[in-house]
Amino acid sequence: MTAALAFIFGYLLGSIPFGMVLTRVAGGPDLRSIGSGNIGATNVLRTGNKPLAAATLFGDMLKGTVAVLAAGSYAGHDAALAAGLGAFLGHLFPVWLKFKGGKGVAIYIGLLLGLFWPGALIFCLIWLVVAAGSRYSSLAALVASALTLIAMWFSGAQSTALLFFLLTTLLWIMHRANITRLLSGSEGKIGAKN
Repeated sequence: MTAALAFIFGYLLGSIPFGMVLTRVAGGPDLRSIGSGNIGATNVLRTGNKPLAAATLFGDMLKGTVAVLAAGSYAGHDAALAAGLGAFLGHLFPVWLKFKGGKGVAIYIGLLLGLFWPGALIFCLIWLVVAAGSRYSSLAALVASALTLIAMWFSGAQSTALLFFLLTTLLWIMHRANITRLLSGSEGKIGAKN
């Protein structure tokens, strides 16, 4: 019962679409009508508003961090894991947006911060290196998630690694169109005009 409540709490928190909310408050367009149609920070950046994109990134990260830290402080590690799964699924499939949400990168980092903070540093470092070398944000996220998962497993945090195996799988599934474009050479690069 505790795990179920933690999952529901995490899901509702993860479902908050910060990109949509912040863009509307700022008088911007409906994110679903521009760029990739995604509600995350990368698509917010396509509106030209860098501060708003940064705020979206941090909002999407912190909702994951808050979910696991709050659940963990009240009911322990297993509840934190349940809340983390709920938050991630809430971000991908938010009830408020007919279950069409983001791709999960920002909240993935936020969950790392709350459950295995060295993993967040590893993820961000790898992302920066791959993104700088390739200029593909999607490729950087895919490589970073895979290598962070491996590092987590060998660190001895097996229960957390099992959760992140599932989250990494979901993140890759949500990026399947990006993977197709990467393989065909048609994926948009960071800073490129759409």
